Amino acid sequence: LMVWLRRTTHYLFIVVVAVNSTLLTINAGDYIFYTDWAWTSFVVFSISQSTMLVVGAIYYMLFTGVPGTATYYATIMTIYTWVAKGAWFALGYPYDFIAVPVWIPSAMLLDLTYWATRRNKHAAIIIGGTLVGLSLPLFNMINLLLVRDPLEMAFKYPRPTLPPYMTPIEPQVGKFYNSPVALGSGAGAVLIVPIAALGAKLNTWTYRWMAA
Repeated sequence: LMVWLRRTTHYLFIVVVAVNSTLLTINAGDYIFYTDWAWTSFVVFSISQSTMLVVGAIYYMLFTGVPGTATYYATIMTIYTWVAKGAWFALGYPYDFIAVPVWIPSAMLLDLTYWATRRNKHAAIIIGGTLVGLSLPLFNMINLLLVRDPLEMAFKYPRPTLPPYMTPIEPQVGKFYNSPVALGSGAGAVLIVPIAALGAKLNTWTYRWMAA
């Protein structure tokens, strides 16, 4: 009974991590940074997306020990966000109202690192975390360029829950930094590694808790 209970608790914990990561990613990505403030706050968006992806993906991957699990995790997040996109569309908002972030290619790089280093946890944290931080801003900028006009969407279809002080403004790209992709990648490559380590440590903590 105790073995069954511990295993069930661990799998339930994974589900909780996956759902919370996705919800936080949707809120950080779509409402504030990804559409209304797309160009101005792209760096903050990149870091938030990389963080939410890597902490859950590396936890899930190290729990199963199977390369490919991080990609599976990112796929779940993508499907979940597409469901949210469909819900907004059903309410009468345009198709471009929510732009789904691109997580899967970065998660594939994390899986590839884990596989290529023969399931080395520390390599996954350092190399994989760096690759996620470097690649995600690039993939998401390509994704953002495919949206018809983020600023037009923001002005024409304001969020019903958006506070007045978050009203979209004309973006000031170039005033503070010239390349949001380069800055996002550089900051992400440094910041995502300790977050990946936290995800790995979270896995260790849950094992110890269940073994107590």
